[in-house]
Amino acid sequence: MSWQAYVDSNLVGTGRVTQAAILGKAGGIWAKSSGITISPEEQKAITAAFTNKAAVQASGFRVANQKYFFLSSDTYGDDPNLIVVQGKKQADGAVLAQTKQAILVVTYVFPQTAQDAGLIVTGLGSYLAGLSY
Repeated sequence: MSWQAYVDSNLVGTGRVTQAAILGKAGGIWAKSSGITISPEEQKAITAAFTNKAAVQASGFRVANQKYFFLSSDTYGDDPNLIVVQGKKQADGAVLAQTKQAILVVTYVFPQTAQDAGLIVTGLGSYLAGLSY
């Protein structure tokens, strides 16, 4: 399956997230949904959110020129390589998930929920981490 197919089918195609992208942990956008733009500066800050928890806690993070306040950051399940960061902007939000080689980025808009978006992202993230991605 192509990276674009993961975005189209497994993320946005579920109807539980509004926009999505898959970034390379070492940089670059591997795939993205239409309408989402993630600047190089945002890519660097998103990558740093997983290594500098204090900074993201203090100032939040940006996705597609929207600022999200930090809610949580934790490993998911038994895999220390799958780290999930959640952010909120009023009733909307964003979920970031880092695997061994990739970073999943999704945004959701009310009535979509953080719980639904989180389940979608962690499900795909866990699957990719199991494939050493």
